[in-house]
Amino acid sequence: MSPRLDLLLTALAPAIWGSSYYVATTYLPGWHPLLVALLRALPAGLLLLVIVGQLPRGAWWGRVFLLGALNFSVFWVLLFVAAYRLPGGVAATVGAIQPLLVVLLSRPLLGTPIAMMAVLAALAGIGGVAMLILTPGAELDPLGLAAGLGGAVSMAFGTVLSRRWQPPAGPLTFTAWQLAAGGVLLLPVALLLAPMPQTVDLGNLAGLAYLGLIGAALTYLVWFRGISRLEPSVIAPLGFLSPVTAVVLGWALVGETLSPMQMAGVLVIFASIIAGQRAQAARAKRALAATQLAVR
Repeated sequence: MSPRLDLLLTALAPAIWGSSYYVATTYLPGWHPLLVALLRALPAGLLLLVIVGQLPRGAWWGRVFLLGALNFSVFWVLLFVAAYRLPGGVAATVGAIQPLLVVLLSRPLLGTPIAMMAVLAALAGIGGVAMLILTPGAELDPLGLAAGLGGAVSMAFGTVLSRRWQPPAGPLTFTAWQLAAGGVLLLPVALLLAPMPQTVDLGNLAGLAYLGLIGAALTYLVWFRGISRLEPSVIAPLGFLSPVTAVVLGWALVGETLSPMQMAGVLVIFASIIAGQRAQAARAKRALAATQLAVR
């Protein structure tokens, strides 16, 4: 598969993640964030483990639990805390700093040179997200802001380290390991702190099934596959597609309106993604040319 097709396939993951907000608020209203995160990760991870029938070995136990914490346990808990304590627009705008962090972390952890155009594209993407969903009168809760920033840092480290530590297994197995590890880490905390819902209906079960099987197992399989084939700094800006999906679903399913500012924000987001991809492609071409020149 060509890099362009790999990129398009990977883009499906954040596009689907954008539907998680609608599903959680519609089908799991009032559920504790820890409980939702646990039930999203652990059942899907255990199911995938049964399918792949392979466990980590040696040093990979520690790596898998660290990655599971960064990509799932810590990230999801902080994400839900931010979502509950901040207006949706503020939470999404704070989280949008993650692609910029990936670009910066790729330098010390992967040795990837920082392309200034990629930095500018990431900043433009943050601005596009703010135009899309940030309201002028939004309240800023300090704990919510800290949770949003912490979640972005956690996911950024998880993305870069997932590229640095390529596993001795395929993307499906790698996804199973991390989901299961993230769920195991969440289990004792959720049992201690998260109240159980008094009733569970078919709508709740449908929401959990979607978040676990589609919003976690399928999408992270696609995401980790993309990380194994493409540079993290290339795929990280695709995360801007998540708030776009959330707003489009609100318009299509809930009857929300799209203002000219929001439509402009969508254009800015897509422009930032394209600019970021071109910047990384130009950097790769320069690196290849320098290597060929050195060989000569």
